[in-house]
This record gives sequence, C-alpha cells and structure tokens, in this order.
Amino acid sequence: MSIQALREQRAAKAKTLNELVNKKDWNPEADQPVYDAGMADIDALDAQIKRITDLNEKVANEALNNSVVEASERAGKDKKSPGALVFAKWLRNGDKALTEEDWATVRNTMSTTTSSEGGYTVATDVATSVLDALKAYGGMRDVAEVIQTAGGNPMSFPTSDGTSEEGELIAENASASDADADFGTKSLPVFKYSSKVVTVPFELLQDSSVDIEAFVRARLVTRLGRVTNKHFTIGAGTTQPFGIMIAAAVGVTAANSSSQVTAITYDSLIDLQHSVDPAYRDGGACKWMMNDDSVRVVRKIKDGQSRPIFVPGYESGTPGGAPDRLLGDPIKVNQHVAKMAASAKSIAYGDFSHYKIRDAMAIEMFRFTDSAYTKKGQVGFLAWMRSGGNFVDVGGAVKVFVNAAS
Repeated sequence: MSIQALREQRAAKAKTLNELVNKKDWNPEADQPVYDAGMADIDALDAQIKRITDLNEKVANEALNNSVVEASERAGKDKKSPGALVFAKWLRNGDKALTEEDWATVRNTMSTTTSSEGGYTVATDVATSVLDALKAYGGMRDVAEVIQTAGGNPMSFPTSDGTSEEGELIAENASASDADADFGTKSLPVFKYSSKVVTVPFELLQDSSVDIEAFVRARLVTRLGRVTNKHFTIGAGTTQPFGIMIAAAVGVTAANSSSQVTAITYDSLIDLQHSVDPAYRDGGACKWMMNDDSVRVVRKIKDGQSRPIFVPGYESGTPGGAPDRLLGDPIKVNQHVAKMAASAKSIAYGDFSHYKIRDAMAIEMFRFTDSAYTKKGQVGFLAWMRSGGNFVDVGGAVKVFVNAAS
C-alpha cells in the first residue's frame, strides 16, 4: 500500500474518532472501546507510515552517494539560481575553482565583496533555503515570527502592557485624569552559531554525480537547527537567546501531589488555558507546546464524562492536514521542552507568534584542506550563522505549566 493511501486511511479513521469524541451523547461503556481501538489503529498506521518514510529517506541517502545525475548543477539551472551553481562548484573545488565571473555572481547575489581565502559568504538564495529548512527542526520556527535582517545590528522591540488600564466616567465640565502609558523595550540581539566541522571524503567531492550541495547543506541544517531550537526553547538569555519556556510567565504550578509530578490533570490543563487572556485566545492562534512524551500523557486524560480530551488530527504532519488537538487547540511537539518531572516546565500554551526569531542573512562557510583532514582523505566544512530570539510580549501571550515538586 502506498504512503498516500495509508495517510488517507489514517485521515478517515481520525475523522471518525473526531466525530465520536465530539458527539453529545458520549457513552463511556460503548464509545471508549471504539475510541481505544481507533487510536490503536492510528498508532499502527503512524508506525507503518514512519517505516516507509524512514526507508525512503535511507534510499534517498544511498542515492545521494551513488546518483548518476549531477543534481546540484541541474538544480541550479532549473531554479535559475546562479548562487546555487557557484556554491556547489566552490564546495567541490574551493576558492581557486571560481572564475572572476563566478565571484561577480557572489558579489551580485550578496551585494558585498568577495570573502577571504578559504571562506565563502553564502549567496542570498542559498542562505534563504538553509534558513527555511531549519523550520523542520524542533518546532519553534513553525510557531514564532521569523525576521531576516541583512546584518546583526542591535534591534529592540517596543513593549507596553495595557491589560490593567481603563478609561473613566467624567461629569459634565470636569477635567479628564492623566494616565500615561508605560513603554519599555525588549532587545533582539543575534548570537554566533557554528555547525561544527563537517568532514567529507575526497571520493564524494570528486564524484561529479553526487549532489554535494545537498549533502553538506543537510548536515549544516541538522546541526544548526537543533542547537538554535534548543536555545529558542530553553535558552537562559544574556549569552544566548531567551527561550520561550524561560521567558514566559508561569500560568499554573501544580500543588504538591504525586499525581502531577510526572503527569497533569484535566483541571490543570483547563487552568493553564484560561491563564492566557481571552484577547489572545480569541485570536485563533493559540497552541499547546510540549515534548512528545507529554503528548503520550495527555492522550490518556478524560473529562468528567470519561470522554478523551485528545483529538487526533486528520492528517497530522502532512501538508494541509489538521494537527492533533487538545481542548480545541492544536498541539506542537517540541522535543526541547522538558519531559514531565518534579518542578519541570513541561507545557506551554498561548500565541507563540509573540516570540520573535531573528536571522542575520549572511551565512559564512569555510572549506579546510589542511594536513589534519588531508591525511584522512577528507575536506572539512564549517558554517557560521548569527541568530537570536526573544519573547517580546509583556501581556502574557504564552503561559507555562510547572509540575508538582513532590
């Protein structure tokens, strides 16, 4: 069975469960077994889809090393991307392989001067594709607002909390009172990140059939995506970005009870949802964010009618598909959010678009051919990028849940 057919089958089962959970006359004795069986079927389909996806990925990786098509060069031509063509050429053979015309392409696409020997300032079209690919790692880039700037100059966002302000009733001919709005700022600096050195065998570089651009870029995206998502999630600030789980205010702290040290109750979920002001909730952008292990926990929670509160998405994880939902709002899995444990900040809820991620577009790539790599028959690649993030809202757009201490 094709992966598309499996996804369609999953979508049909999920839609049926959605209708079952939302019907008015829920009968625990009759409906719960149907729900459990349906969820078991969906889990089995998810596992089968994952196996096929993993196999396809393995085949793709093998094809990357054994392809007979000069994919990188063709991609550059198909996309009419001179930056991608020059980048692939530089990855294979270094600075000396680039002609004056190639360097002119670099200058034109970057609007800057040629980088120093051994380095390559990645063209804008290549940089954009790298930054876009980072969305696949972790989840923060999917829900935050991402800003791209040409440089890393200081940037601040104005803030003002007016949630407690209100007007007044004035008698005829009376003067209005003064109540100036308070303004503040939140900084959005960028920090320097490295991919660590990616080593590539000579054979891979010399084989013109290999899409070396895709090979190196995939390694860079994986490494940079994971470290930046970690900091956007749990970064401590000052010397790294302020992560959302650190910067957001606590909405609910569970009272000491063994039932909420490694779990959460239905009431606490309701309290967390309502700790966010309706002005944000009514905007339709609120989401849950948690570790996948925590999703496993909330899938088992039932309301007062013994009705499961977790509703599977019709096509979770596929383009255009509906995500899994909890109490009416989508769930975003982020593996850098802490698992449920004593005093852990394990769940966040709210409008995450108030978290701003800033990327400085200039990505610098270095190519190493010194003896440390040569004696191993390798060439080293290292990428630098500058990125930062901060939660710029002061009205409580996102709140977090803290598990019981004991």
